[in-house]
Parts: sequence; structure tokens; C-alpha cells
Amino acid sequence: MEKQEILAKCNEMCRNTLMDTLDIKFTDIGDDFVTAEMPVNSKVHQPDGVLHGGATVALAESVGSVASHIFIDSAEYYVRGIEISANHLKSIKEGMVYAKATFIHKGRTTQLWNIRVTDAEDNLISLVKLTTIALPKKKNND
Repeated sequence: MEKQEILAKCNEMCRNTLMDTLDIKFTDIGDDFVTAEMPVNSKVHQPDGVLHGGATVALAESVGSVASHIFIDSAEYYVRGIEISANHLKSIKEGMVYAKATFIHKGRTTQLWNIRVTDAEDNLISLVKLTTIALPKKKNND
């Protein structure tokens, strides 16, 4: 499947989900990474007008989980996040944030992702580590 076709499929499967609510869009994929973007506006602000850490973590988990989904056999397995940790380093009030998930570990069962969330000037907003697990789908004959 071609890169643009994969990205379109990822964005389509997120319709009517949290990713759609937060306007998260998947923007690029490579051999070992996936990127996404999210606008920073009042929908993702905490009460004092800066990007909410929970929205940042939702962006990071979304891009890491989609990356795991792309890099495993999704006909045979489904992906679940099992652990996430985030360090929020800089505030942002408006614009866009960008998340890039890259492999730390690509196992058959577990995957470990490093996710950098940056602003338009490539300033590091948050650094996130996500562990996902690939669980086998049940067969109709089981």
C-alpha cells in the first residue's frame, strides 16, 4: 500500500473518535516512524489558556498506537497501549503541535515508542514514552 493511501486510511479510521474531536491528523510515515499534528486552540487548553497535558498525551498515544498498528499485521493483531509517561517541558498557547513516534523496541508482542511533541519552530514541548502490545485477534473458528 502506498504511503498516502495508508495515511488516508489512518485518518479515515479516526472519524468520530477522540482523534477527530482533537483534530489530530496523521501526516507522514516512514520505515520506522509516524507523524501527526494537532491544532492548539481553546478545545485543547487547560483553564489558564495553554495546551493541556492530557491533550498532548492523547496526541502522543494516538500517533504511537497508529504506528504500532501500521507496523504489525493488523489483520491478525490489534494494538493496545499498556503504559505511557510524559515529560511536559514547554507551554504553548496557539498554533500547531507535531508528534513524531519512532521505535525504541520493535518486538513481536510489545513495542516501545519515543514520541517527541514539538511546535512549529521544532521546540520540544513534551517527550513521551509509550509501550504498546499486539494481541492476537480471535478467529471465527476458535
